[in-house]
Amino acid sequence: MKELALKYGCNPNQKPSRIFVENGELPVTVLNGKPGYINFLDALNGWQLVKELKEATGLPAATSFKHVSPAGAAVGLPLSDTLKKIYWVDDLGDLSPLACAYARARGADRMSSFGDFISLSDVCDVSTANIIKREVSDGVIAPGFEPEALEILKEKKKGNYNIIQIDPDYKPEPIERKQVFGVTFEQGRNELKINSNLLNNIVSKNKNITEQAKIDLIISLITLKYTQSNSVCFAKDGQAIGIGAGQQSRIHCTRLAGSKADNWFLRQSPKVIGLQFADSIGRADRDNAIDLYIGDDYMDVLADGKWQNIFKTKPEVFTKEEKTEWLSGLKDVALGSDAFFPFGDNIERAFRSGVKYVAQPGGSIRDNQVIETCDMYDMVMCFTGIRLFHH
Repeated sequence: MKELALKYGCNPNQKPSRIFVENGELPVTVLNGKPGYINFLDALNGWQLVKELKEATGLPAATSFKHVSPAGAAVGLPLSDTLKKIYWVDDLGDLSPLACAYARARGADRMSSFGDFISLSDVCDVSTANIIKREVSDGVIAPGFEPEALEILKEKKKGNYNIIQIDPDYKPEPIERKQVFGVTFEQGRNELKINSNLLNNIVSKNKNITEQAKIDLIISLITLKYTQSNSVCFAKDGQAIGIGAGQQSRIHCTRLAGSKADNWFLRQSPKVIGLQFADSIGRADRDNAIDLYIGDDYMDVLADGKWQNIFKTKPEVFTKEEKTEWLSGLKDVALGSDAFFPFGDNIERAFRSGVKYVAQPGGSIRDNQVIETCDMYDMVMCFTGIRLFHH
């Protein structure tokens, strides 16, 4: 099949709409549902991300996409009991590596992942399908589906869940094109391979970088390769924990990603894990309540007349001092940036969210100031020499 007609483009008024290839056949097969324009944008960007993560790490990979940027990305490392609880998968028994990857990808920023499009590097198994089954999601793309997993997924959204199979051997043409306002843009595809060799140029005084830190930096850089720029990605223990995407100012990227990383860690605190939710509250409403509880608007869920609808017992306020103390335990975080840091303030903000390892292109006229800020906090900084803008 060379083309597939779509219901409409980005918006209902944008018709006609289709995806097509000029040569050969489309590399995708729709197994269920009717994916739309944005669904395919998310699916094809996400597929490239997880394919590269798998190639770079040798581990199954998953990503959770929303509006053409990842909300989370991860590889299939085992989950601790704490992570199983905050990702709402502690009742599912043993999870496959691929299921662990998706639980991590979805769990990085569950608020942003609501209604996501999922990309999986490996054949979707039953373990992964059982997680997807109960999450609010628009669809999934994978190189294949176990028969039982496919039947589980087909039951979602009253039988209309979008399921796409992609040819894992498909290789696009080396030149890519797109149109804006009737003008065609053309460029060579970004085929740059991201691996540990990019981390060899360590410019900080501290040059001690662990193998786990290398994996986390690779995850952050590959994630950035498919994130709308400007972008910054915090990663730890095999997954992105905070992504700042599409900001015009790099410090705003760093603040946004840092605040998401903080929220990820705050959700692991005993105060949050110990919240007693009303039996009628679903996962999405729990996520919303937790986000408010750990933020500045906590009275939106703790005020009299409100908490009774959410919790079995009224929680104590999670004070600023308690949150600061808990966040002091967030350490050894990796940080990638898709372009150079122009000022040391990005490093200052990153340090407050536990960043120990940094990978960035370098090339700013203030590189020395940025390096000095890293040295002040005994951080490790690599200059990759490569920029990762994506639009």
